Amino acid sequence: MRVILLGAPASGKGTQAHAVCDRYKIPQISTGDMLREARRHGTALGLHAADFMTSGQLVPDELVVDLIQERLDRPDTNSGWLLDGFPRTIRQAQIFDQLLEAHSVTLDYVVQLDVPRELLFERAIYRRMDKRTGQIYHLKYNPPPPGAELEHRADDQSGTVLQRLDTYQKMTAALLPYYEAKGLLRRVSGTGKPSEVTARLFAALGNA
Repeated sequence: MRVILLGAPASGKGTQAHAVCDRYKIPQISTGDMLREARRHGTALGLHAADFMTSGQLVPDELVVDLIQERLDRPDTNSGWLLDGFPRTIRQAQIFDQLLEAHSVTLDYVVQLDVPRELLFERAIYRRMDKRTGQIYHLKYNPPPPGAELEHRADDQSGTVLQRLDTYQKMTAALLPYYEAKGLLRRVSGTGKPSEVTARLFAALGNA
């Protein structure tokens, strides 16, 4: 199974990525984690990427794809992979398509978790983290226990949440039609209990 999982902030993408990877015994490849790991290990590509990250610049698309290729060359990807956080633009998708074609690898699915914007906003702004344990709670859906030292993280502040949702919407405005035209796109409702979303997701992947 080779799949790209797309979803807006607070769509539950992280939870569903773990479910897919556990079911199909494939690694989750997050571009954010991959960039941090490459920088930490001090590889040539990692050090190159670090130069951009340190100066606050975006890492060029070609460099990100090179890092992805380096990650996909590891043995644990032989049975497939789940790509999380990439591609974000049409250009990135096209470069990645060229990489897959050069290695005779087929992308099976691109799954988009659909959640109404107002629900995404509610999920995000009511999230709180216990500073002592790092546990994430939700004031409405998963209230914290008495005595928790709660922190409202910057990423979950209303202004930041709206900006992140706007950014994601602009990104997928062109990306989703791109994959739909290729017959790869599967849209899954991300509302309801996580187990219900997981069931829909597996159905979209053909229950293989």
